[in-house]
Amino acid sequence: MTDSVFEKLGGDEAVNVAVDLFYGKVLADERIKHFFTGVDMSQQKAHMKRFMKYAFGGITNYNGKSLRNAHKHLVEEMGLSDKHFDAVLENLGSTLKDIGVDDALIAEAAQIVESTRSDVLNK
Repeated sequence: MTDSVFEKLGGDEAVNVAVDLFYGKVLADERIKHFFTGVDMSQQKAHMKRFMKYAFGGITNYNGKSLRNAHKHLVEEMGLSDKHFDAVLENLGSTLKDIGVDDALIAEAAQIVESTRSDVLNK
């Protein structure tokens, strides 16, 4: 059995570092930072860490909101769209590169994230 993407990334420790670095990038990104105005970022980071652990195969169950429900208001009220999803994906790739993840594993992680696009954007 091969290791999950979660384990290949470095497990909990790497995901914790990546999420903190990722949100630093996101909150500095003019294209998407406005989506996080008023958001409790410590809670947001905790949600993202649990979700990444699930999405990348570190755990088998996730009990948070569905991606569709969690982002519906952003689509309807703030115009969340493909260009914003692309910016998030770009920041994630940059973050993984910064923590030393190789290009092949970044591509594998990006493919997993890409598979969520329709749900996140409520398509």
